[in-house]
Amino acid sequence: MIFIRRPQTNPFFNIAAEEYFLKNSREDVLMLWQSEPSVVVGKHQNVMAEVNMDFVHENNIPVIRRISGGGMVYHDLGNINLTQISSSRKAYQLIDFYKFTQPVIDFLKQFGLEASFEGKNNLTVNGKKFSGNSAHVFKNRVIHHGTFLYNVDLDRLEKVIYPGNGHIIDKSIKSIRATVGNIAGYLENPVTTEAFMQQLELFLKDYYHISTTADITPEEQLAIEKLVEEKYTRWEWIMGYSPKYSIRQEKDTEYGKFQVALEVKEGIIADIQLVFEGKQQEKTEQKLLGQKHDKIHLRKILADNRFSEVIINTLF
Repeated sequence: MIFIRRPQTNPFFNIAAEEYFLKNSREDVLMLWQSEPSVVVGKHQNVMAEVNMDFVHENNIPVIRRISGGGMVYHDLGNINLTQISSSRKAYQLIDFYKFTQPVIDFLKQFGLEASFEGKNNLTVNGKKFSGNSAHVFKNRVIHHGTFLYNVDLDRLEKVIYPGNGHIIDKSIKSIRATVGNIAGYLENPVTTEAFMQQLELFLKDYYHISTTADITPEEQLAIEKLVEEKYTRWEWIMGYSPKYSIRQEKDTEYGKFQVALEVKEGIIADIQLVFEGKQQEKTEQKLLGQKHDKIHLRKILADNRFSEVIINTLF
């Protein structure tokens, strides 16, 4: 196993780097890394049903889709990400969250903390979740990766989560809400996130008997940046990959009652019925049909409609 240094904090690059090394490296790999504020959703999740899109737009927080399953997570520079890529000839041995998380549990014992493995893939301390983990298999290789809440902005973490009101109907994978906590809050003498990550790095290198440390090469950098451009920053992957969903909603406004029945496939409005005070709004429906189900985009489409903001609020 080799340790790959990851000083990059661009969230798109960091998520793309995981896929790159999973599919292009033959070595077993261990990486620790951090990202600037960002929201990362699981491969099979519906972004609209998971993320508070108004909040992330207002605060310029990017949303990224990863290749592994599981639920949504929030990243910032108070979060440490742990990635392990390994190979096995036996498919049933590939995914093992107990094995992947055990060194983290052992590491925290040094600080007098008793971490527990709970549910399918979570770690907790004192009943509060500080780590969620997921995995993805590619041929005979697997990537295990997880978050490690050390000193994350927990207020922002809560605000990026979609509050939900039951009007989105889908069959996507749902994030499981949990009470979370930062590890720094349990330490008598907390250090900076960077210093704590260095301690974790030394522990893991010893745990896995790692003697080789490498940097991302210029060639690998270019290949990862290409993957970012061609996949990870594209709307079709971030939003369009969401499972199909529908919205049924009605709202009483100062102008009257608006009702909507909406079907969205691959992020595109595939069918829509918009009714105002009992009268179907066919011209508006035609304008919206085939458009991206995205507030910013739809505001441009309805710029000349005096009810535009009311309609848009009914569509989300």
